[in-house]
Amino acid sequence: MGRYVIRRLLQLIPVFLGTTFLIYVLVWTLPGDPFASMCGERRCPDAFVAVMTEKFNLNDNILIQYFKYLGGLLQGDFGETFNGTSVGELISLRYPVSVKLALVAVLIEAVIGVIAGVLTGLRGRGFLDNLVLVSTLFLISLPTFVTGFVLQQVLGFQLEIIPTVVSDDPTFVELLVPGFVLGSLSMAYVTRLTRTSIAENKRADYVRTAVAKGLPQSRVVGVHLLRNSVIPVITFLGTDLGSLMGGAIVTEGIFGIRGIGGLVYESILQKEGITVTGVVVLLVIVNLFVDLLYAVLDPRIRYD
Repeated sequence: MGRYVIRRLLQLIPVFLGTTFLIYVLVWTLPGDPFASMCGERRCPDAFVAVMTEKFNLNDNILIQYFKYLGGLLQGDFGETFNGTSVGELISLRYPVSVKLALVAVLIEAVIGVIAGVLTGLRGRGFLDNLVLVSTLFLISLPTFVTGFVLQQVLGFQLEIIPTVVSDDPTFVELLVPGFVLGSLSMAYVTRLTRTSIAENKRADYVRTAVAKGLPQSRVVGVHLLRNSVIPVITFLGTDLGSLMGGAIVTEGIFGIRGIGGLVYESILQKEGITVTGVVVLLVIVNLFVDLLYAVLDPRIRYD
């Protein structure tokens, strides 16, 4: 286990450097004036632009800018935005909402996806299997913004079952529909992944042995079959958690959620690569944690 952790940490170094540098450069090369929004409708005075350019090292080469930022990042300093707000403070304010939304989405896709996958995987071909396959294909085909807009219009504006815009500090109940929208695509993948894994493992020797011993069907499925079949599903859900937190821009925009997705979108428009890079750093750390958790769940990984 120790060797696996060390190897993953060493592999993280080039991934971390490459990802953060790429995001930093891409955001900075976007067209537009980073100080345009700071002076209202008027053009910012040249003296103000000169001071800000000097303060944020914008006259330096992009490599020098990046390595200066990286030096502060390694000391725990995420930098600050052009208006003087700490990036770490911004992330700490927005991240909990996005984490809550992502957890709701993962919970929904895990519960519905695993149950549907287990039922169809055990029963094989039939009406239920065809119904689930068609439903998952439908969800995969629908873009997230279409699903969100339709549910908001029907459940929010027409039936008035849900609020059309969530509060600044939303509860889990408020996030159920946005969570379903955010996790709908992944839920379809979880269903198909679970179905395939169950269908393959139910013919394995260890399952035949458990049945031959006379174990109850519930124990064969719940203890032996499901435990081994759910490993790739857990891996997918873990990596999906990180992508959901960073990819919730559309869902957060539809339902007015002030989370990390909106922060990334605003930062890109304002050319604040430091903020976007700071969010990416946290996502990289989350993905590393998932890899390490996978090794704990499946001991065979330790010797790969």
